[in-house]
Amino acid sequence: MPDQIYIQDLWRPALEILILAVGIYYTSRFLRGTRGWPVVIGFVVVLLALALVTTLLKLQVLRWLLGTFSAFFAVAVLIIFQPELRRMLAELGNLPLFASAHEQRESIEVIIQTVERLAEVKIGALIAIEQSIQLQEAVESGVPVDCEATPEMLETIFFPNNAIHDGGVIIKGDRIAYAACIFPLTQRQDLNKSLGTRHRAAIGLSEETDAVIVVVSEETGMISHAYKGQLVRGVSLEELRAFLTSLLVQPAKSRRGVEWLRARFGERPKPGPAVITQNEPRPALKQTGH
Repeated sequence: MPDQIYIQDLWRPALEILILAVGIYYTSRFLRGTRGWPVVIGFVVVLLALALVTTLLKLQVLRWLLGTFSAFFAVAVLIIFQPELRRMLAELGNLPLFASAHEQRESIEVIIQTVERLAEVKIGALIAIEQSIQLQEAVESGVPVDCEATPEMLETIFFPNNAIHDGGVIIKGDRIAYAACIFPLTQRQDLNKSLGTRHRAAIGLSEETDAVIVVVSEETGMISHAYKGQLVRGVSLEELRAFLTSLLVQPAKSRRGVEWLRARFGERPKPGPAVITQNEPRPALKQTGH
């Protein structure tokens, strides 16, 4: 009986510490790189310094003031980090776990129509569809766009001689988040030397994140997709639609939950062939329905 009481008294503090550690880790990870991050550092340093001084010197008045104004500190944090908190809640709502199948199918059709038009006129494109892992940590630069994803907007971005046509586009949900992004290049040595920078960047980003990347070749108009370090070249529009649907449209919430946990906790796919080349059919599909 005493052992049971001891175990019950032990697991509760351990659970509290685990929850606090996870919360602090993901909060710092989310705020790192934002405009409010230096404020966080300064705020924490000041609080820790005051707490340390009041404890060591036994300054009862300052300790009482810190405890009394803790509620005001919480309000100050909400005011200072209002933009970051709004963005965090918006991104939480845009996770695949909460997105409806209808919205995801609409986003897929936007991408299908875009690559169809770009492939016909041989305009290169690099489109990354964000899933559970945020892509800001994987890209080196990017121009914030934050507009609705439409075929016309994507075509305008990738049109030659446009100021932001170089690099890749990041799509979050049904919106274009960033353009002109520089994706990390893959370091694999077993790739064909003829593989261009666009395709190497698609493989590189898919190795580091769970994003789905769609590529249109500027030289041949060939359509490819990359996921989990594997690039499949020469796919038709129907094959691309089937592939995107299998990943982005939720057949079951339980499967999406498992995929989200795997992506968050770093499970990596087993190594396999980096590039699979299929037949190279010319895109001839013009279908906008589901």
